[in-house]
Amino acid sequence: MKTSSKDPLCLDGHLPHNGESHSDCKPTGNSPQGSPSPLWGRAGERIRAWVLAARPKTLTGAIAPVLVGGAMAFVKTFHSSPSALTPHSSLLISFFLCLLFAVFMQIDANFINDYFDFKKGTDREDRLGPERACAQGWVTPRAMQWGIGIMTVLSCIIGIAIMLQHMQFELLLVGILCVIFCFLYTTRLSYLGWGDLLVLIFFGLIPVVFTYYVMTGGGWNIPLIIAGLAMGLATDNLLMVNNYRDRNQDKVSGKRTIVVRIIEAQQRALGEQQGQKEGEQICLDLYLWLGIISTLLAFTALFLNPFSTIRYPLMLIYLILHFRTFRQLKTLDGKALNQVLGSTARNIFLFGLLLAVSTFL
Repeated sequence: MKTSSKDPLCLDGHLPHNGESHSDCKPTGNSPQGSPSPLWGRAGERIRAWVLAARPKTLTGAIAPVLVGGAMAFVKTFHSSPSALTPHSSLLISFFLCLLFAVFMQIDANFINDYFDFKKGTDREDRLGPERACAQGWVTPRAMQWGIGIMTVLSCIIGIAIMLQHMQFELLLVGILCVIFCFLYTTRLSYLGWGDLLVLIFFGLIPVVFTYYVMTGGGWNIPLIIAGLAMGLATDNLLMVNNYRDRNQDKVSGKRTIVVRIIEAQQRALGEQQGQKEGEQICLDLYLWLGIISTLLAFTALFLNPFSTIRYPLMLIYLILHFRTFRQLKTLDGKALNQVLGSTARNIFLFGLLLAVSTFL
């Protein structure tokens, strides 16, 4: 494709260097579609680059626990005071603010992960996961720093609005912890194997419990805690697939995930090859049991919920899909596991949605 004299940009959007003609100028980066594009550097490609950097498929993991906590709060409020559940109620405002905070924090975490993994050199050529914005040159590190700053500020603004809506100043500590661990996860804790625990807390307990807490004006109960644990364990499976796929690369990078630790422990006990095989099988079994245990916890939360009558059938849909994804997991490896990652993300969202709907039944 020739570049007209009215548009002297090269294929990737940069101006030709001294002595460089349009016919031989090379792209400085790939387009977000994975191949050079004459639109690169223009508004459309830049927007697409930021959308991909935000990783839209991961946002279901942030939305699902808010749905669960919100559903339990709606049911509790409706049974306590049916007239309170109206389209003009502050209950709806609280729910959407919590949802917005969760989504913004997830996007912020994705930007932070993209930037710091690039700076640390974790996103190497042998990367098996989806392409990342900084590593591919779609977004410059400087621009990503601005993106991180903007999303952090927006998240804090939403958090302050949530706190001021009902003057719940105790939520300030929760908000500060969310921001701090959003940065610590990628920069430090994920390399030490703390990722699974953080997912349990920040994608399970905190969003479920505190969405309910905000919407009900400070309430909480045992079924709520159990539902938060169920949501967190179900979401942990996404990290399990991710770390299982990257187990060899993470070991080289010094990333001590649970998967790496399990395999290394088995190798010390059984030898290199046999330990690798047994360790991988343990990780696969963990994926299966995380789904089963999270479903049992969901059953328990629904059983203890005094407002639910038809408590169980819907959650069996998740369990069936979980078993199907597990069978797929056992037969794939490498980049092919990105299919399992997508199926697991779908299952997690469905888990939260089914648990939320079951709360109303």
